[in-house]
Amino acid sequence: MTRQPKTFFIRTYGCQMNELDSEIMAGQLEARGLTQIEDEFSADLLIYNTCSIRDLAERKVMGKLGQLGKNLQHNPIIGLAGCMANAKKDSLFHKLPHLDFVMGTNDIHHLNDILDEVITTGKQTIHASDHFHEELNYIGAKRDDKIKAYISIIRGCSKFCTYCVVPYTRGTEVSRHPDHILEECRKLVDQGYKEFMLLGQNVNSYGKDQPQWGTLFHDLLYKIDQLPGLERVRFMTSHPIDITKELMVAIRDLKTLCEFVHFPLQSGSDRILKKMHRIYTVEEYLEKVSMLKSLVPGVALGTDIIVGFPTETEEEFMETYRLLEELEFSLAFLFAYSPRKGTPAMRWKDDIPEAVKEERLNRLSQLQAGIYNKQRKEMLGTEVEVLVEAQNFKDNQLLKGRTRCNKNVLFRAEPHLIGTLQKIHIHSFTNQTLIGDLTDCLKTSGG
Repeated sequence: MTRQPKTFFIRTYGCQMNELDSEIMAGQLEARGLTQIEDEFSADLLIYNTCSIRDLAERKVMGKLGQLGKNLQHNPIIGLAGCMANAKKDSLFHKLPHLDFVMGTNDIHHLNDILDEVITTGKQTIHASDHFHEELNYIGAKRDDKIKAYISIIRGCSKFCTYCVVPYTRGTEVSRHPDHILEECRKLVDQGYKEFMLLGQNVNSYGKDQPQWGTLFHDLLYKIDQLPGLERVRFMTSHPIDITKELMVAIRDLKTLCEFVHFPLQSGSDRILKKMHRIYTVEEYLEKVSMLKSLVPGVALGTDIIVGFPTETEEEFMETYRLLEELEFSLAFLFAYSPRKGTPAMRWKDDIPEAVKEERLNRLSQLQAGIYNKQRKEMLGTEVEVLVEAQNFKDNQLLKGRTRCNKNVLFRAEPHLIGTLQKIHIHSFTNQTLIGDLTDCLKTSGG
């Protein structure tokens, strides 16, 4: 019997790039005539857009799909997309025999062809290219958020950190032509979008693979800043080696560019950084942080840190601990190391016991929680500019938004303010959310 899907369900795991890829897939499927639904147990087509960055992420997906194969009765088409597809390829069919297709991160533009192949032949199919070649239909993406949009500017990574699977799952760096980026940005601004998040595994490398364009990351930012009606631009994620003075000046000078930089440290030990192939020293990292803070007063920093990397000593961990304490990041993603198949770090014995990794991670987490608490207390009584994003789903009498430095804010106001910039007086906080009162209307929804 021919399996012609009429409805689809997509579940996304992992990073913002995966979220955007899912939006692109949803756009393709709706253009094909399918309807997106939220019930995976009744959809005719199920796609799981996966992440391979950590072992836990992979185990979640494998467990989910394993159970799904036992519980579904209506014989849907099931596809696995994303980084796991590139990392594990056709071995997934052996572990999950009910899968119909495996589609890598560089093959999203083939989704309709892949579906046609599955429907026509009834056979399992795999498309998992190692390199990204074609411009995706970003403009056709189905975006549920009408205020903020993800904009892909560069895919892949060429840094080859020893612990990271990204160069092997998404390929090396491929920048997107600036004209295509600006065309997408203009259309989204015309549709009423107020904020863009520029995405890439390493946005700072933008344009280096295409020197003939004469457009590096900071050049692109200046072009995007000129779009009338755009309020804010953010970017994620960065590699410290490519954070330049020109970028810092752009953050200082451009009205749309938010004063927040994700500045991944990974470790406070020079020996571990070298073993990770991070290609900077702690001293070089701190020099850039110092330069950024001097050029952009009040700038907020985010970071990533891995504890328990092979051979990490207690003293080397404490070097990381002391740096986290000193730098007081406003956002920190903290992880215990897990070996990833296919990475250079797999050559080394994973010699730090899991209990030690967890204990070190807990110490860092407690330290960072104290830093968050201190920062929230320092904001009490201050006035901040918030881009109003949506109603709070737990209490629709409250609106939520974020400051330029990426702090979450809740306040009581009418829904017509969604999409506007407002001044909020901060009077309290809970967990990592600031709570305040509306003090002044900076811009109307028409501005």
